[in-house]
Amino acid sequence: MDSRLLEILVCPLCKGPLLHRPSRHELVCSPCRLAYPVRDGIPVMMETEARRLAEDETP
Repeated sequence: MDSRLLEILVCPLCKGPLLHRPSRHELVCSPCRLAYPVRDGIPVMMETEARRLAEDETP
């Protein structure tokens, strides 16, 4: 994923920064505890497509 894109992307809910998890193909918002999928190199930044992080999962 392009590093320039990662610099400008924010969580659509809280507008906070996102952590890129390339091994899981997702972008994680720590405050919201949501993981947005990255499909074919394209981030899917819709809340309905995000998965909620498990209670024991570190953001």
